[in-house]
Amino acid sequence: MIATAFDVEAIRKEFPILHQQVNGKPLVYFDNAATSQKPKSVIDALSAYYNHDNSNIHRGIHTLAERATASFELTREKVRDFINAGEAEEIIFTKGTTEGINLVASSFGRKFIKEGDEIIISALEHHSNIVPWQLLCEEKGCVLKVIPINKKGEIIFEEYLTLLSEKTKLVSVNHVSNSLGTINPVEEIIAAAHQAGAKVLIDGAQAAPHLDIDVQQLNCDFYVLSAHKVYGPTGTGVLFGKREVLEMMPPYQGGGEMIKEVHFSGTTFNDIPYKFEAGTPNIGEVIAFKEALEFVDRVGKENIAAYEDELLKYATDLLQDVEGFIPVGTADKKASVISFLIDGIHPFDLGQLLDAKGIAVRTGHHCTQPLMDFYEIEGTVRASFSIYNTKQEIKYFVESLKSIIKMLK
Repeated sequence: MIATAFDVEAIRKEFPILHQQVNGKPLVYFDNAATSQKPKSVIDALSAYYNHDNSNIHRGIHTLAERATASFELTREKVRDFINAGEAEEIIFTKGTTEGINLVASSFGRKFIKEGDEIIISALEHHSNIVPWQLLCEEKGCVLKVIPINKKGEIIFEEYLTLLSEKTKLVSVNHVSNSLGTINPVEEIIAAAHQAGAKVLIDGAQAAPHLDIDVQQLNCDFYVLSAHKVYGPTGTGVLFGKREVLEMMPPYQGGGEMIKEVHFSGTTFNDIPYKFEAGTPNIGEVIAFKEALEFVDRVGKENIAAYEDELLKYATDLLQDVEGFIPVGTADKKASVISFLIDGIHPFDLGQLLDAKGIAVRTGHHCTQPLMDFYEIEGTVRASFSIYNTKQEIKYFVESLKSIIKMLK
């Protein structure tokens, strides 16, 4: 794929934060796996809500409430289209990927998983897709099993198949690894789990900004993502769930909005998705998220994927000439993430010295300590690229690395 219609300089003009200096150098932002930057359309939409439409939603009959409610629900429909869900009611707004996973663990897990049952995750998972299941296992007496990986950072599919059994109630894996960029064969993972009678949750936090997502084609039972990884606001996310599964699940939290009637003698709960949206949500942020998804549509998912693949290949090739360069995670299918070490130099030192040159990268374990344990390292330097990054920035990054290495050695 070649991004023939992609004008990166025009894209960069839409992101105000990129046009600044850090430590006297032009900002080079390579920390996109942690959070992406926001186009002006998203920032303006958030400001417009608080300037003109600020009101609580779903409850009021006055004009501001009706405008805010309509805008909020338009985002739900936009998300439905973005991941090709069957209906808008299958879209639940959360604080982010982490809350989406916790919602499933607390609601589905507590109702349908019992002592002796098994949950399967992979060795590639973020802490947010490990800890909720550990807590559930401690509470319920169920068993957590882990799909092993090879040194390239790829799931060993044959080993996964051996873990599946009639005891498996849930499989929860990421679509794309935040630490390594590995793109997992989730369609095959889901199909095998369903054959064993298990439900499947896919952590799409890293996939959402890079890949075309079709939850109906994947046939997953749950899919979670965060707005802030997809050029949207922080504190906002999405849980997709199949209607038949969501309707069987009890509420995650109690309060306003998630009820039909409340009496001291008992309470009846609202229909989906509102059953899982207790209290006042991040209204302005959800409304602004629609602008982020429209930005993606305007640029084109194919253009985004092709351009980011181009950046990944360009950076991978240039880094081969860096003295002491040790890549961590070399899967055949990757998103635009490169994790690496430089022999004899601590990642934290590299991160600080790159920052002095205006380059923002992430250092540490990236909330994947078990994965770092597998590689017998404390952490890595992670450079992650987005649609507004350029080959010139990558070239400057590699040249800066070389000068830092020369200085330290």
